[in-house]
This record gives sequence, C-alpha cells and structure tokens, in this order.
Amino acid sequence: DGSCEYETVQIGNQVWMQENLKATHYQNGDAILTGLDNEGWINTNEGAFAIYDSSPSNAEIYGNLYNWYAVDDERGICPVDYRVSDSNDWIKLTDYLGGSEIAGGKLKLEGTEFWSSPNYGATNESGFSSMPGGNIDETNGNSYHLGNDANYWTYDNNNNRFTLSYNSEEIIHHSGSYNLGLSVRCISNQTPNIAISIPEDF
Repeated sequence: DGSCEYETVQIGNQVWMQENLKATHYQNGDAILTGLDNEGWINTNEGAFAIYDSSPSNAEIYGNLYNWYAVDDERGICPVDYRVSDSNDWIKLTDYLGGSEIAGGKLKLEGTEFWSSPNYGATNESGFSSMPGGNIDETNGNSYHLGNDANYWTYDNNNNRFTLSYNSEEIIHHSGSYNLGLSVRCISNQTPNIAISIPEDF
C-alpha cells in the first residue's frame, strides 16, 4: 500500500518477505474492509482484515490478520511484483529446510520475546523470522493464540494454511474456514539469478 517497506530474504531460489503483511489497501488503492465487530467479522463474505485485540501495536509487530476473501481478491493484497504464497511455495520452502518435522524451527524467530516458552526448536536459520500473530476466530470473532501460533494463508482452496507453534519445530499443512483471520506472507514473482552450470558440449 505504499506506506510500508518490507525486508526480504532469499531462501533457496525463493525471495520471501521477512515480515507478516500489514497492507490496509489493495494494489489498486481500494481500502480493505476493516473495523468489523465480531458479528460482522463472522458473517462477512468480502475481503477484510482485523488487528489482534484491536491493538495497533500488535499490527505493527505481528502484521494484520486477513480473512480468506481478502487473500482471494483479484485486486491483490501484496505489493507489486509479490503475491500471496501458495501451498507449492510452502512445500518447496519446507523441503529446502529439511522437511515438515523440523522446518518450523528454522522459520521461527528464536527466543521468547515474541514466542511463548519454550519456542521449541527455534533457530530462524532460514532468516524467515516467523512471528506468532495468532488468529481471529471464525465462529466468534475473538482473538486467540498470540505468541503461540503463526498461521499463514496460502493462495489455494484446499489445505489452505500452514501453522507453526511455540511447542513444536514442525510445520503443519491444513485447511481453514474462510472467515478465519490469519497472517499472510508474500513471495516475489521473480526467481533470483542462480548460477547454472552449462554442460561442456553446449
């Protein structure tokens, strides 16, 4: 939305944002719906975001929490040249980091300043710097699990989120209701220039 500069990190041949998305506008400048009360949140079927406990400092640290409709909106919530990461992006990332049993630890910011103790296995050796933004519940609109979980939407309909937890180094791939409020990580549409070895008889 022009007002926010994001740090990025290259992991394998992917370039990810190093922070959870904070966009309040779509790429074309339209405002993303926000400020819904609990009733409004659980019943809307248009793109919306919420802030954990409606506290601006949470948005600053952990980013905004978006419903599925915002992720799916063709106007785009990621900055230009970026898109909402999809399951394939996450599976590539997970494989690159050694598989789902341990990849979560390599993605989580280490220590317990933001993550609840014990923040098991957290090394952040990937530089992804995952922050535990929690979620907005789809059944009552309340905020849950700040410090315990990082939940990321993926841009596809089935098995559409990945979760990291304070008490595991695993990354879990599962589905979520459209009216959940979850974090978003954007990924670059560009593949970084990687040296390719040319066969000698080329």
